[in-house]
Amino acid sequence: MRLSLKDAAATEAAGAAFAKALNGRDHIIFLHGDLGAGKTTLVRGLLRALGHAGRVPSPTYTLVEPYEIGPLSLKHLDLYRIADPEELEYLGVRELAGTVLIEWPERGGHFLPEPDLECRLTQAGTGRALEVEGRTEAGRALAQAWEAAAHKAGL
Repeated sequence: MRLSLKDAAATEAAGAAFAKALNGRDHIIFLHGDLGAGKTTLVRGLLRALGHAGRVPSPTYTLVEPYEIGPLSLKHLDLYRIADPEELEYLGVRELAGTVLIEWPERGGHFLPEPDLECRLTQAGTGRALEVEGRTEAGRALAQAWEAAAHKAGL
């Protein structure tokens, strides 16, 4: 799936479409993109659409922000400040349950589990481009459901 997102509101709308695609299964999702590309904005749209009313900060300094929304358990990780991938072993990243959204996964090396889905946000003109690729059977099904929800939302 590839979407053109004209601004932050469109990026949040893409996250809201993603919320409609979640099927209650646990997923590992990698979020790639430069600083300011919209990774946290995408997660904010997802969480708000699921019913989270509080702040959605970037977990740059806390490393992990957990969210329990109804029956869903989500973890939002930001590995930008990880100095050594081995630090993830102490965080117990492989044992995290629920849907885990990981910003800057390339900094985690082999300490991260394989992703179900990879998302890439890049600057595209005055907006952004979002590319989504399923890496597992569950991830491909999730990407298809997200694409259908995004299409229905007019993205």
